[in-house]
Parts: sequence; C-alpha cells; structure tokens
Amino acid sequence: MEELDVNVSSSEGFGIAEKIVLLTFISAVILMAILGNLLVMVAVCRDRQLRKIKTNYFIVSLAFADLLVSVLVMPFGAIELVQDNWIYGEMFCLVRTSLDVLLTTASILHLCCISLDRYYAICCQPLVYRNKMTPLRIAVMLGGCWVIPTFISFLPIMQGWNSIGIIDLIQQRQFNKASNSTYCIFMVNKPYAITCSVVAFYIPFFLMVLAYYRIYVTAREHARQIRVLQRAGAPTDGRQHHPDQHSTHRMKTETKAAKTLCIIMGCFCLCWAPFFITNIVDPFINYTVPGKLWTAFLWLGYINSGLNPFLYAFLNKSFRRAFLIILCCGDERYRRPSILGQTVPCSTTTINGSTHVLRYTVLRNGHHQEHEKLPIHNDPESQESCF
Repeated sequence: MEELDVNVSSSEGFGIAEKIVLLTFISAVILMAILGNLLVMVAVCRDRQLRKIKTNYFIVSLAFADLLVSVLVMPFGAIELVQDNWIYGEMFCLVRTSLDVLLTTASILHLCCISLDRYYAICCQPLVYRNKMTPLRIAVMLGGCWVIPTFISFLPIMQGWNSIGIIDLIQQRQFNKASNSTYCIFMVNKPYAITCSVVAFYIPFFLMVLAYYRIYVTAREHARQIRVLQRAGAPTDGRQHHPDQHSTHRMKTETKAAKTLCIIMGCFCLCWAPFFITNIVDPFINYTVPGKLWTAFLWLGYINSGLNPFLYAFLNKSFRRAFLIILCCGDERYRRPSILGQTVPCSTTTINGSTHVLRYTVLRNGHHQEHEKLPIHNDPESQESCF
C-alpha cells in the first residue's frame, strides 16, 4: 500500500462546512486505524493460538506499518489539508513524505508476503510449506518488507531524484501568493513515477493476483472433493475421526481462509489502484490532475490502513474471538470451550507413516480421564487445534 504523497497546492481551498466534514471524516479514519491496528497487535501477542500461525507474523508487522501511517503520516496531512498551509518546514516535509512512501510501500509488501504464505500453505503439500516457510525465511521476508521501501523513499527523496527536471514547477506550487500559504509538495518526474509505482504496487499486485488465482483454483478443487466425500457418506462418531473427516475440515478451513484473504486484497485494490493509476498518468499529461482529485485518491488509500483490522474481526473467527476477549476484559464466555475440563498439550506419534495426536483431557479434580487419537496431516498449522 504505497503512497506517493501529492498534496497539490491550489487556489481551490475548502469552505468552512467542507472543513468541518473533512475534519470529522479524517479524525474517524485516523482513530479507526490506530485502535484497529493496536487491537490486532495485542490480540496476536496475547493469544497463543494466533501466535502459532506463521501468517500472523506478517499480519502483526502489517498492523505495525499501518499504525505508524496513522500516527506519523495521516495527522500532518490532515492538518495541512484543513489549514490549507504547511507550517513544519521544508526538511520535515521531506521526512514526512519519505515516511509516507516507506510505510505504505511496506504495507503492500506485507500483503504480498501474506499471499505467498497462503499459496504455499493451501496449494502445496504440508512438507513443502514447512520447508518453504522456515523461521529464517519468514525473518528474511519481513526484513525485506521494511528494507526494500527505503530504496524508493528516503534515498531518492532526500537526494531529490524525484524532482529532477520539474524543480521549477514544484517551486511554483509550494507557495501560493494569493493566500500567502506554503505547501508540502511532492511531485514526481516520469522515471521516478514509473519505477516507484512498479516496485511498490504493480509487481506485488501481479504476484498477489497469481497467488490468489492458484488459491482460487485449489479452493474449487477442494470444494469438489468435499462434495465427493459428503456423497460417500463417511460415518461420523463423537469420539473417532475418520481421516476423510479431517481432510474435509481442513479443505473447508482453507477455502474460507482463501475467500477472506481475497476480500482483503480486493479492498486493498479498490483503495490504492486509483492513486497508482493516476500517479503514473499525471506526469505524462503535464501534471494537470486536479488537486482535490489527488486528495480524494490519497485518503482513499489511507482508509485501507484502518480497514484491515476490521476485515479480520468480521471474517476470521480466531481474531474475532481474541478481539472479544480483549474488549470484554477476558470474559470467559469468549474463550475456547473445553468439554470436560482442562485440555493439556497433546503429544504426537507416527503410525504407518501417518502422524497422530494423543489428546489428554483432565477432569477438574486433576485425575486423568481419557485420551483419544486423532489422525492429522503433517501441516504445522493444522496442529493448532490440539492446543
């Protein structure tokens, strides 16, 4: 979710009523982004089951990037927009713009990593997923999400590479003689507009489309297999789990996860595609895109920083439960139910090449009551159900 902050100075300022509406809307967006992303980070930190899922490391890092956008970038843009004046000086304008590009680029790279993680988890064999998504590789991917954006943010912006050839035009728009106002202008020349947009949006977008297309195809195949298994009428028993039953549950879970992530990606595209299309087109039409249109596209992109946490809350059962526990101060009603009492961590064994889980249930008086053996796949994330 990269953003090339284009606060275009123009004589078309906002009236009093428009400023009140803008201030109310912007305040709601910032508050939503701060609270929502904080909630995601706290939920993963406090919930052991959420921490066990590798994808959530990317989600926490994404939430952190979006939180920084809402704290370090949005407020200053809102102040300039409402006051129609930049009061913090030229150097801080460069720093704020660099942070803007850095953090919003980091967001889209995180979404790209999430899509690749889900591709390996859903479309590949569990052993392939385990080999691909090792802790070291996850750390490298997370590091790349933060290091790569610096090469298209602080480095070129502080060196002025984005303004080569258009310095005179930038200086004209930085100061409005009619209103005696100064603006934080960030305009980009053609090479920078193309390079930055391709690296920060179009390449990750292309990778996400490929990954989610493969996930969609796999989900359709899983849905077909589920129908076949259901027609086969595999017997269900309250205590014994047929391997086909576990496969059916796993396929249903994967299909729902794929739909959730596709919705998240769709919202991202709706929020940022208008901005990035305009960002490439504007230098080729002599920078004639109206300032208010730039502002609208920019804040449409900012909305995405506050949108993802709410998508998780409404579409992901585990996050929804964790959010309810946090918001309701640990209310026991929202904790995962236990049938007989406390369920202690389970052990695994391998029989005929198949991994099985031994789950021990303990009565509240502490005496061992029973155990059951559940066949599972060698998917590290599928074992979360035994904790």
